[in-house]
Amino acid sequence: MSRPVKKVPMYKQIQQYVLDEMKKQNWKADHKLPSESELSALFRVSRLTVKNALDDFIEQGFIYRIQGKGSYISPHYAGESFVFRDVSGQERHERPKLVACLLPTAFSTRMLNLLNGIEEELARLGFRLLFCKTNGSRDMEKKVIEEVLKLQVAGVIIYPVEGDAYSEEVLRLTLDHFPLVVIDRYLRGLDLNCVVSDNFLGARSAVEHLIQLGHSCIGFLSPPHRGVSSIEDRLAGYESALADHGVPVEHRLRDSHLVMGDVNCIMHTGRCDDEVKKGLQTFLKKNSDMTAIFAVNTGIGLNVIQVAEEMGLRIPEQLSVVFFDDYELSGFSRIPPTCVVQHEYELGKIAAGLIVSVIEDPMQERRKMEVPTELIVRQSTAPRSRQISK
Repeated sequence: MSRPVKKVPMYKQIQQYVLDEMKKQNWKADHKLPSESELSALFRVSRLTVKNALDDFIEQGFIYRIQGKGSYISPHYAGESFVFRDVSGQERHERPKLVACLLPTAFSTRMLNLLNGIEEELARLGFRLLFCKTNGSRDMEKKVIEEVLKLQVAGVIIYPVEGDAYSEEVLRLTLDHFPLVVIDRYLRGLDLNCVVSDNFLGARSAVEHLIQLGHSCIGFLSPPHRGVSSIEDRLAGYESALADHGVPVEHRLRDSHLVMGDVNCIMHTGRCDDEVKKGLQTFLKKNSDMTAIFAVNTGIGLNVIQVAEEMGLRIPEQLSVVFFDDYELSGFSRIPPTCVVQHEYELGKIAAGLIVSVIEDPMQERRKMEVPTELIVRQSTAPRSRQISK
């Protein structure tokens, strides 16, 4: 058996291979197909891709399966010419117009805006949305991907679980040229379709804002970010702004490991997690000459403001704070924050448009699309007045 040339999606190549053998009468009624392992090796794809292709043919009635023995050519279709038919009997030549969207949660305003953008654009393009929640769990992400593939979705949009690598399932989909779009982050060195905010320029604009206010001793706070492209790009933007304005990059002012507790606790309870508080107190005391801080997310930014005030520092007179991402009713906060806003609705629309384009042409050149951010200046930043004292 010779291996076909990659011109169409792998699942279609497998199906066409089966059809060709049937049409040529090489495989007649009740002929046993090669095993899933043999087809996987022939086409150099995962067994999951082979299984999905064969399951679709079982549903169409072209083949049948005997548990524990294998798959066989259906006597009813052997030697005939074929068209794909859906359950209504109508001809179809493509997968159902259903796109799965995997998000870590749906309860934040950011995620809801993202989901709305995806759903509305898919609907405009004639597709339906299947929403699935992964709860930020790698195991749940794996399970959900397996389940949506069994449903024969046309494509997958995924906001991946954080970590220094994508899951094995995401990598398999990429290698198999299954229609896939990744949101929010990308893995350096891996060629895939992704839609992200321009984190580099967003961070750069925030730090330049602080520099223009006269600050030169500017801290950087983030969670551990190895492999998390969004945070790595924000760090690069922070360092770029400092370097371009002749401000030394001091590693003592950069901490990506101290915030190890629940930074989002403050957003749910109004109080700072004890472990987070302890780390931030240490950081602020060690850098008493620091006059401004750039935080990579809302949770860290709000914790900084609360801890600094508890230590007797006035925001923004003694310490200016700017952070990534806005939050609901932020403009009505006691200290309305200066923040970098991501346009999640637009991110969702672009991701939906891209997945439809990839579904129509899975072998097209893969693209990384960046959506501009916006700096909203409020009352947590101000001109530098004097150095912070312990």
